Amino acid sequence: MTKISSCPCGTQKAYSDCCAPLHEGKAAAQTAEQLMRSRYAGWSLGLIDYLFETTWPKQQAGLKQNEMQDWADRTQWISLSILDTAAGTEKDVNGEVEFLARFKLPPVEAIQEHKERSSFIKENGIWFFIDPTLPIQSVKAPGRNDPCSCGSGKKYKKCCG
Repeated sequence: MTKISSCPCGTQKAYSDCCAPLHEGKAAAQTAEQLMRSRYAGWSLGLIDYLFETTWPKQQAGLKQNEMQDWADRTQWISLSILDTAAGTEKDVNGEVEFLARFKLPPVEAIQEHKERSSFIKENGIWFFIDPTLPIQSVKAPGRNDPCSCGSGKKYKKCCG
């Protein structure tokens, strides 16, 4: 997309000034609604890695990225309307966003609608989408002598522990 192209999320902003910084990892969503909009734009643009990364880590193991990519490739996204939000501000740790997404998915030629009230959670200052179709799995905390997950090459206890 070019600098003058409108962002698919419906804000009427240029993509480069709206969702692109989130998609490129240069910024993080400040609210649940901003994450919701960026995920819609991610579906529109086929950014499956972004959709994976913004799903709650306790659910990521249940995602099937090849199926997500196939669905994104076949779907033509038309528009997103935010209908309601509850909490999900910069100061909150939980939020909900009710939205209506319009799309076409061949072989059906008619515009279809998907209405959902999505839940979001903020952990360590980062907003994540909670997928209502996936189970929550515990994420094992690193042991003191495990390699640090930040990639420093040090043991967890000597780095981020």
